[in-house]
Amino acid sequence: MKYKDYYQVLGITRNATLDDIKKAYRKLAHLYHPDVSKDPKGEDKFKEIAEAYATLKNAEKREEYDQIGSHSNGENFTPPPEWQAQYGANASSFDDVDISDFLNAFRSGGQRRTNSSVTGEDYSVAVSISLETVFNGGAADVSLELPELDQHGLPHRVPHTFRITIPKGAQEGQRMRLGGKGGPGHNGGKSGDLYAILTIAPHALFRLSGRDLYFDLPMAPWEAALGATIEIPTLGGKVELKVKPGTSSGQRLRLAKRGLPTADGKMGDLYAVAQIQIQKEVSEAEQDLYQQLSDISAFKPRAQFNKEAK
Repeated sequence: MKYKDYYQVLGITRNATLDDIKKAYRKLAHLYHPDVSKDPKGEDKFKEIAEAYATLKNAEKREEYDQIGSHSNGENFTPPPEWQAQYGANASSFDDVDISDFLNAFRSGGQRRTNSSVTGEDYSVAVSISLETVFNGGAADVSLELPELDQHGLPHRVPHTFRITIPKGAQEGQRMRLGGKGGPGHNGGKSGDLYAILTIAPHALFRLSGRDLYFDLPMAPWEAALGATIEIPTLGGKVELKVKPGTSSGQRLRLAKRGLPTADGKMGDLYAVAQIQIQKEVSEAEQDLYQQLSDISAFKPRAQFNKEAK
């Protein structure tokens, strides 16, 4: 069995307090979350961080983990004799056993000595969904490896995939329970539950704020100056937006009830943020027109500079 140094994973000392553990986890989880991290190994690091946190935040699990002693990260080690005796196994039996599953099995094994039923452990997994799924409702696959006990009572990770229904109006951080899909129970105990924690993936066009959506609307100078009717995308399909004359860059143009729905059917708003753009290459005729506009216009965009200088 290969040793995982959970303290090293979280970047803390072995005498770290619970607050130290929580702070380290929050910092690293944000850094390596699959929806944020650009590190190609970010998802694996995120899972390793979550595994370390799940063990060290629980006083009982942490005590059992500390009983193993201190080893180098990735070092092959043999569990203590009393642990082997519990399973009637030799060192080679643990070659493909994951340390986190072994800790869970050992803990459950100790509880089994009381001859009472033991409920299986609950597990949580992050599931990324799109804005389109939030808007329309839909389905998502939950894929993860769950521990199962072999004929010797030793845990091994087995891939599982479950399909869940995403309700219209789902929210960031919403927990969806899959009853009985967690860790196996013992002595007739029921299986634990699996919780899918929803995370809304970044969108190529829209930015999310609560139930409202924002996106940048590129506009030509004459559209902003003269006004225009512009076809724009929404999650519900394309609609026409009337832009008033004299629209400034950065101005928010509101489309009511074109954002995301809530669970009770209310709708957020959609905001188009005007972004006035100038083409990089201007023809000679266009240059002449811009020059004519410059010559006749009384517009002074930096007039406030003179006021502030006085």
